[in-house]
This record gives sequence, structure tokens and C-alpha cells, in this order.
Amino acid sequence: MNIAVIGAGYVGTTTSVAFANYGHKVYVIENDQEKLKKLKKSILPFYEEGMEELLKKLIAGGNLLFFQNIEEVIDQVEILFITVGTPSLPNGEADLSYVEEAARQIGKLMNEYKAIVIKSTVPIGTGDKIHKIIKAELKKRNKEISFDLISNPEFLREGKALQDALYPERIVIGCETEKAEKVMKDLYKEINSPVVFTTIKDAEMIKYASNAFLATKISFINELARLCDKIGANVIQVAKGMGLDSRIGPHFLQAGIGYGGSCFPKDIKALLALASAKKTPLQILQAVSDVNQTQALWFMEKVEKALGSLSGKRIAVLGLTFKPQTDDIREASSLKIIQYLIENHSYISAYDPQGTEHVKKIYPNVHYTQTPFEALKGADAVLIVTEWKEIVEIDWKKAKNVLSQPYVFDGRNCLNSSALKKLGYHYEGVGTPSFDV
Repeated sequence: MNIAVIGAGYVGTTTSVAFANYGHKVYVIENDQEKLKKLKKSILPFYEEGMEELLKKLIAGGNLLFFQNIEEVIDQVEILFITVGTPSLPNGEADLSYVEEAARQIGKLMNEYKAIVIKSTVPIGTGDKIHKIIKAELKKRNKEISFDLISNPEFLREGKALQDALYPERIVIGCETEKAEKVMKDLYKEINSPVVFTTIKDAEMIKYASNAFLATKISFINELARLCDKIGANVIQVAKGMGLDSRIGPHFLQAGIGYGGSCFPKDIKALLALASAKKTPLQILQAVSDVNQTQALWFMEKVEKALGSLSGKRIAVLGLTFKPQTDDIREASSLKIIQYLIENHSYISAYDPQGTEHVKKIYPNVHYTQTPFEALKGADAVLIVTEWKEIVEIDWKKAKNVLSQPYVFDGRNCLNSSALKKLGYHYEGVGTPSFDV
């Protein structure tokens, strides 16, 4: 099939690569000229393991093409995917201006039936709004052209997005006509994954509900970790015991210093804003957000309690991205931690294999290093913020010789606490006892 994908951000590019890999011809529309130049040269504008190599292969094979304007391709495609960004507005609502503009352009230019698929994460009811916008543009042109509006939310995990796009756990499709259902069945016929057909509003809600529930599991275990810290219980063992219950499962029960990234914080704000507008408070979800907002601060208070005043202390911050295998620093816990250290007059040395250049734009005066070991030199304490492999596998016996003081605060519970304590480190994790049990 011939497909247009409007927006070559994280979701749009990943979606385009996956469809092109399955044999569809994909026309990608991106109005950012710098990003467009990079993509045409097979340069990925973000880091995602394995994707750039596949991008090069698909461009060379002719199944993946890039353009600046919709009018260049609209008459050649059967399906148009809208994958533009929906960032948070100051009040927490999703900014739909990019989605709405894409819809207006489609309405101004389409000359025959199109299946118009919203893959961007949008609030419940957006499908109705976009349908009206397209109808209004057609009316201005005195055109009676049929089209279907479809919701097909993405469920991509940063760091594993390519795998998720090529081999999705499930495909959710919200549509209202048999024709739309047939188009989407044909589109996904090569992919052997469970497909759920729903109404458009149900599909929109499934996306938000999924992210909200996963965030709830994270904040639940993080809040429980705070109590475990007080009573000497080990949240790692607690989570392990809980996760063996098939009704609960082990995923997203790893205590740490909070979730971040482009999805969970934004989507929870949008869902809370929608609930507020509808006068239906989501009290559990509000607590989820509150816990996450304060988790990094709680962690830093632990650090300060152990070290005393942070003023003049040299602190090594290892890991800057919100999770490993990505260069995304949006809503990353590292930003809160660095800000806290700056406000407390600490000297900071930081390392991350992918996120340094992004954080440097926000905090240019931090000392950034090329290796994790270099960041440790002369440090009074080490803060593990992101569990990159090269950070977890540091030679801690050797590291002790370059540290000023052997303090390690593990914000991801990713290190071997017993091994570090045997080496003479003062080790503290998140919700783990500071003594051997």
C-alpha cells in the first residue's frame, strides 16, 4: 500500500520504518528542513538502537521517501497517518495545534477517498474534532469527498521502539465503518499480532489508560520504597514477591527516582486536565503525579542526610537520559537532581553515553566527561541516575581509588549492594536497607 506519514519525529519515523520494512511504500512529510536533510541522508535525528541501519536500507531500496509538503504526495497515497507532536500546554492540556493543522492541510488538498489515521497521542474526543475540521475544509472547496477518520494509537517504548513497531504486542484500531476496518486489516495483514477494533473514543482512551496504569505501578512502588526505607524492609524483595502474582506481574515494579520521557508525564497531565474539565477528579492519578514529582527530591534528601551539607561537595552524576538506550532527557530525573545540586552549591561532574549534548544546553556549567570513570575522579559521592550498561559495569574496586569518599547512592537499584559494601562503600539504594539482612 502507499502510505503518507505526516511528522518525522520519534513516532513518525519509527512508524514509517516499520511499514516500509513490511513492504509498503511510505512517503514521510516533515516541514523542519534541517531534520528533513538529515533523514534524506539516512541520519536519524534521535538515538534508537538498530533503527539508523534499517533506515539506510529502506531508503536505498526505495520504500521510504521524504518530502516537505503534503501536496507533493497526497494524490499518490491511500492512507495518511498523522504522527505530529502533542506537547503539554501550561495548563496540562495536550496542544493539538499540529494535529489540527495537519487535518486542515488534508482537507484542503484531498481529491478522493482517504483513510486518515491519528497515531499521535490525543485526548478523548479529538477524533470528532478532527473529522469536523476536515469536513469544514472540504465544504469551503464545495467538495463532497468521503473519508474515514481512524484512531490507531502507538505503544512504543523508547529504547525498544523498533522492536515494538515491527512486532507489536497488540494493535488497537478505532474506526466507525466497514471500509475503514478493511483498509486497516489490509495494512496490518503481514503483522501477526492481536488486533482490537473499537470505537475511536475507546481507542483514544486505551492509549491514555495504558500509560496511566503503568505510571501508577511505578509511583506505587516508589511510594512503598519510602516506607521500606523507614522500616528496614527491602523493596526489591517486596516487588519480587508481588510480581510473582499473575494478577500483578513483575513489570514496572522497579523502585527508582521517578519516571520521565515524552509520554508518561505529558499523557498524565493531559488526562488530569481532561478529567478536571469534565469535573470528574482522578484522585489516584493525581497522587501518581504528585509522588513522581517529589521522588527525586526525596532521593536527594537521603543523599544530604548521609553527606551533610552538599555545599562545596563534588558529586558525580552518572546517567542523564530518562532511561537507558535513548538520548531523550525530557522530564528526566537527572534534571531535577542537577538543579538541586546547583542550588546547594555542589560541584558536578556528569556522564551519559547519549544525553550529554542535550543536558549541556540546559546546564552548560556542569563538567561533562567522556567516560564514567572520569566523572568519579575526586568525587565525594556517586549518584546512579540512569542504569546504562557502562555505568552498572564500572570496576568499583578500581573506582574506590579515585573517589574522594566512597559514597554510592543508587537511584535505580541496579548495582550489587552486597559487593559494594564488602569493598567498603557506603551504599544506599531506593527502599533498600542500609544494613545487610
